[in-house]
Amino acid sequence: MSSFGSNGIIKAKAPGPDGASERARPQKRSSRLSPIAESIASLPVKPGYSHILIESLARLTDFIVLMVSALVVFRLYFGSFAEFDAAYSAMLPLVSIAALFAFQTASLYQLSALRRFAHALPRLAAAWTLVFLVALASIFFMKSADAFSRVFLVSWFWLGLLVLSLTRIAISSLLRQLARSGRLDRRTVLVGGGEPAESLIKLLESEKEMGLQICGVFDDRTDSRSPEVIANYPKLGTVDELVEFARRTRVDLVIFTLPVTAEQRILQMLRTLSVLPIDIRLSAHMAKLRLRPRSYSYIGSVPVLDLSDRPIAEWDLVLKWVFDKVIGWTLLVVLSPILLLIALSVKLDSKGRVFFRQKRLGFNNEIVEIFKFRSMYVEDTDPAAAKLVTPGDPRVTRVGRFIRKTSLDELPQLLNVAVFGNLSLVGPRPHALQAKAADRLYDQVVDGYFSRHRVKPGITGWAQVHGWRGETDTQEKIQKRVEHDLYYIENWSLFFDLKILMMTPGALLNPKNAY
Repeated sequence: MSSFGSNGIIKAKAPGPDGASERARPQKRSSRLSPIAESIASLPVKPGYSHILIESLARLTDFIVLMVSALVVFRLYFGSFAEFDAAYSAMLPLVSIAALFAFQTASLYQLSALRRFAHALPRLAAAWTLVFLVALASIFFMKSADAFSRVFLVSWFWLGLLVLSLTRIAISSLLRQLARSGRLDRRTVLVGGGEPAESLIKLLESEKEMGLQICGVFDDRTDSRSPEVIANYPKLGTVDELVEFARRTRVDLVIFTLPVTAEQRILQMLRTLSVLPIDIRLSAHMAKLRLRPRSYSYIGSVPVLDLSDRPIAEWDLVLKWVFDKVIGWTLLVVLSPILLLIALSVKLDSKGRVFFRQKRLGFNNEIVEIFKFRSMYVEDTDPAAAKLVTPGDPRVTRVGRFIRKTSLDELPQLLNVAVFGNLSLVGPRPHALQAKAADRLYDQVVDGYFSRHRVKPGITGWAQVHGWRGETDTQEKIQKRVEHDLYYIENWSLFFDLKILMMTPGALLNPKNAY
């Protein structure tokens, strides 16, 4: 017997509530998942917030709070900023930055400290006091006491401590609300059953402040070494089924409970899971071979080895989002006359709509609908791209031949970037659902093809600026595309995106493979 626990995850033993199915979101059912995995995957799950981003925002908030409180005290005491000289200009940010380092050393940016203000307050007061004492000592030994007002310094100390405390109370209250709604939980799946999984679950559950939400266990074994229920959590299926599960619901972390010596099994599972945009760790809590502490990362007190990280995560994801929005909207405005001219040409050249919408595979194999200028006659449009466009293809209009060769038909995808957010400016190009290379679907040609879907697709990419765009009449062409896409994913940086954007206009002058 099984039921939905308070965190929305099915646990074994307890009877199930009558209304559980009413909360399930509409979902296309798949025979690849067991009924219990299907039930969990169908539960509505809100997007989670990154712990690293929250901790970084807390640091930024502390810096702003300290600087603003100093400026407020200065303005109230002196009446204006006329006496705000170089000494104050240097001292205020230096003390504020030193405070951030002191708070970091006192572990005040860990999520547990941010969530439990009462426990962290003594450390906060001690760290701020220590920073101020060091600052006063530095002023004394540098013989700069006459450069600073004593009233200002004392007032800033007390106001800074007060405002820091009030800010931490607000952050703590907000985080408690987010925790209750499950927005701070890292949805976690274990791979491998038996005693190692059971002991790991007990360790993880003993450290509730980590914010892990265990969804269940996946294991290829079906014998006594891997029972159907492990520490009250159900076995949801095999590792192959985990791929489908992670595409149906949010999974943030996968932890292998296999022994470090099981190299072949681990490598095989890594190849299977390499298509997913998730963090993968190997637990070392039961390993007899103990490496140096710095060789591990830690989930709470559990030592783990990092096997795979989600590409473009945390602040990199924020930077890329801002980059896409700013550049995307800028290009939309700057290129609007060209967009209008192309739209008019398409309309005058042949009857039908100006835009052509097509469903393609996007991030984590989700279906995204992209916009293009229509380049074919209405009656010949091929939304599934079942038939490749070839040189002299009679389905393509006169205007269509030009905008396809120059890739101007792709410009409306700026709407996908700036407005809808389901495309990026730079990334692997999204392929049509039935796109083929030499009469074979792309995933049948390239082993690990879906690994390119671990990041958001883009309008242009590393493959496109190297000439691998347009027709894929041979298997080599799609293989080269995927090789370049995977290189981009593994080597991403904001400067890499800028480089690709700057290379794109030159690549468009070479209409190789574009018909």
